[in-house]
Amino acid sequence: MLDIVFRDDHLIAINKPHDLLVHRSNIAADAEVFALQLLRDQVGQKVYPVHRIDRKTGGVLLFAFDKAIEIEMQKQFADNRVSKTYLAILRGHTADNGEIDYPLRKENGTLQDAFTTYHTLKRAELDVPFGKYPTSRYSLVEATPKTGRMHQLRKHFAHIFHPVIGDRTHGCNKQNKLFKEKWEMTTMLLHASKLTFNHPVNGEVITIEAALQPEFIRVMRLMSWS
Repeated sequence: MLDIVFRDDHLIAINKPHDLLVHRSNIAADAEVFALQLLRDQVGQKVYPVHRIDRKTGGVLLFAFDKAIEIEMQKQFADNRVSKTYLAILRGHTADNGEIDYPLRKENGTLQDAFTTYHTLKRAELDVPFGKYPTSRYSLVEATPKTGRMHQLRKHFAHIFHPVIGDRTHGCNKQNKLFKEKWEMTTMLLHASKLTFNHPVNGEVITIEAALQPEFIRVMRLMSWS
């Protein structure tokens, strides 16, 4: 059963597990289970995804119960009127606060403005040798993408040399191998923790939050983060 974290007559949101696709996709032909179908079957009515989060990312995923609400919410996302907050575990010790203003290229080659802010919540240094270093360093950050580009946070943190742990596309293969071999962890440690927006029908400010998934929590305990 999917964890439903918000529901009214117009919208429904789940806490999507890591490694669950939003819907069927040609780029992931191996997948047989999708959030869209699971939620539709669970609530017994049609639902429409109003945005996307990566297959490997967990957290808040919002759906509409009808096409008109879907379109209205998609406009809010497209106009950057939805506030999105993520938690991520990164390689290395990040600055206390940071801004990443770095354009990202679309599949057709077009450059798009992309802007992210982040705040470091915790840091850890484990007694685990890594490469030429006697220890391994990590940071827990709260990140806010101000634009909505594909893989924005993953690309932005890789750009500043603090990639997301478990990101096999944009991350550090050596770190990912370390986590897999030492802790049997292959989850990408990126979590969509909160969405804030104006309700498309009554205008009320809605904030939806999603608790961390078990694998993310397990790694936080490894880091001695409460």
